[in-house]
Amino acid sequence: MGASGILIDGLGYELPGRRILSGLSAHLTERRIGVVGRNGSGKTTLLRLIAGLIAPSTGMIEVEGMNPTGDRKAMLARLGILFQNPDHQIIFPTVLEEIAFGLVQLGHARPEAERRALAVLSRHGRAHWAPARVETLSHGQKQVLCLLSVLAMEPATILLDEPFAALDLPTRLRLHRLFDALPQRLVTITHDPAALEGADRVLWLDDGHLVADGPAPEILPLFRAEMARIGAVDADTDLAG
Repeated sequence: MGASGILIDGLGYELPGRRILSGLSAHLTERRIGVVGRNGSGKTTLLRLIAGLIAPSTGMIEVEGMNPTGDRKAMLARLGILFQNPDHQIIFPTVLEEIAFGLVQLGHARPEAERRALAVLSRHGRAHWAPARVETLSHGQKQVLCLLSVLAMEPATILLDEPFAALDLPTRLRLHRLFDALPQRLVTITHDPAALEGADRVLWLDDGHLVADGPAPEILPLFRAEMARIGAVDADTDLAG
């Protein structure tokens, strides 16, 4: 077994004729980690590599000493993902079925999976959600459902892909409160530096490269200053040829 946490060494990812990530190296062991960058900087590709949804073109990545593209069932118990759009993640018609599904994937018999799913809902004050049809939930409630589905599997690390996108302020605050109380390591992918104010460590990606890596109070002001500089220049006036 390798090192604990998330070990990234010389990581690169390419598509035909296009380089997405190049030469990333980091050992992520902190409890709250952020990855910040502009749209198209490679953030979501990095998340997909960590999750084992795609394999690197170069270099290596390990999660708790395991290759994430190896044993998928073993990775389910170690790593959870909360995608930006919950409608891309939810596949079952009722709340109880949705939460129980991951537990069945881990090998629990359906009655036990449903018992555990109900226990998760009860712990978070949402036992009455169990029979509800998913389409009756608001966008924010669907995001909470996806989070509870992940928590039911008790992973050590949870990847969050722009978790506050399209949420109103009260829902953001509620979700922040949920995240803050979790014992798991959280890796938050975002273009919004405000979402990472409490992070222990922030990685700044730009054009597939790691620009800076360090504590949030050190990295976020640099990122904001650079975004302000770019925003002050009318660099989008020319049409693509």
